Amino acid sequence: MRVILGNMKGKVKVVQKRSTTKATTKAGSNNNGKKLTAKDLEHFKTMLLTKRREIFGDVSEMHNEALRSSRSEAAGDLSSMPIHMADMGTDTYEQELALSLMDGERKLIIKIDEALERITQGTYGVCQGTGKQINKKRLEAKPWARYSLKYAEMIEKGMAPGEPQ
Repeated sequence: MRVILGNMKGKVKVVQKRSTTKATTKAGSNNNGKKLTAKDLEHFKTMLLTKRREIFGDVSEMHNEALRSSRSEAAGDLSSMPIHMADMGTDTYEQELALSLMDGERKLIIKIDEALERITQGTYGVCQGTGKQINKKRLEAKPWARYSLKYAEMIEKGMAPGEPQ
């Protein structure tokens, strides 16, 4: 699977992701309403912690990039040459975009922390809307999921109470 990432300078980076391993495929099988095993919980905990570390690195990098005071400073040019108005507008746009992305990443970190807490409490993998087990395939795709796919769809349609994911 190829993932395309952009950075603050408009450059594009293509990252090749590894295919799923046997352990991931096995853990991703349908659980047919059965509770998650200790091995499953450890697998999802590892996934959540890995994603959390990845996000912290991304947020830190975006934070450093966004908070540079000017384009000339970012480029290492400390001369007193005035900056063009369009460049200042671009800088402002890039800072606002980075701050918006960081806000989304911080919200995801909160969801991940909540999922880790549910693992500790023994309620991980249980839909907070129905009380039924969440399918392992859904947890593989979105390990911080709080709702089963059906319930999440009902929330999106306004047919059930809860926060959209």
